Amino acid sequence: MRKMGIGLQMYTVRDETAKDFRGVLRKVAELGYEGVEFAGYGDVPAEEMSSLLKELNLQAIGSHVGYNLLRDNLDAEIEYLKQIGAKYIVCPFIAQEDRKDWRQHFEFFTMVAEKARQHGLHFAYHNHAFEFEERVGDQFVFDALYDALSPDLAKVEMDLGWVQFAGQDPLAYIDKYRGRLPLLHLKDFRAAEDGTIDTLELGHGIMQLPEVIQAASDADVEWLIVEQDKCARPSLESISISIQWLQENYLTRI
Repeated sequence: MRKMGIGLQMYTVRDETAKDFRGVLRKVAELGYEGVEFAGYGDVPAEEMSSLLKELNLQAIGSHVGYNLLRDNLDAEIEYLKQIGAKYIVCPFIAQEDRKDWRQHFEFFTMVAEKARQHGLHFAYHNHAFEFEERVGDQFVFDALYDALSPDLAKVEMDLGWVQFAGQDPLAYIDKYRGRLPLLHLKDFRAAEDGTIDTLELGHGIMQLPEVIQAASDADVEWLIVEQDKCARPSLESISISIQWLQENYLTRI
C-alpha cells in the first residue's frame, strides 16, 4: 500500500468557512489533514493564504473553479493558484441547462487546459452522476471528455460516490484511468428514499472503502480527498469522523 496524501475538499465545511475561513483551516490542519482543495477562498488574499498554509503545514492541492469563472476570470484564477503553490485547477460541475453541446465544452476545456499547462498547472474535471447517464455518441460523457482531451492536457478527478451511485463499478473505473488519476474524492453514501443521495462520513455508508483505497494505491493516485456534499452532523464533526476512519483503516496499513 502506497502513502497517498489525505486532503479535504473545503466545500464540505462551507457553512463554517462562511463564518471564519482562517479558523476553519486551522481546525482542518489540527485534525490531521495534509492538504486542502478549495472551492472559493473566503476573500483571503493569495499572499496571506500562502503564508497561512505554510504556517499550518497544509498543501494547497488545487481548487474547484466554476465554469463561468474559467470562462471569465481564468487568468486571475491561475495566478491565485500559482501564488498558493497549488497544482490543479478543476471544473466541478456543468449546470443541466448547459449540457446540450458537450463537444463545445470539450473544446473549451482544451483551451483552459492548454493555458493552465503554460503556467505549470494541470486541468481536471470532477464528475457527478450525470456524466454516467448522458452520452456523447456511444460513450458516457465522462469517457468522451477524457478521450477528447489528451492525457498530457487533462487529469482525472474521480468522485467515487457518484460513480457508484450512477450504477458503475468504482474499482473498474479507477483501473481504467490508472496513471491519469491523481485526485480521488472519497465519499461514502447511501441512496435516499426519494432516489437522491445521502452523503455520509467515511465508514458509515455502502462504499467498499478498503478495496477502493487499495485500488487507488495501485493506480498511482496522489491525493485521497474527503468530501461530503451535505452533512447531517455539524460539518466539522463530520470531517473529524472521516479522517479518524482513514487514520484507523488506511494509515495503519501503510
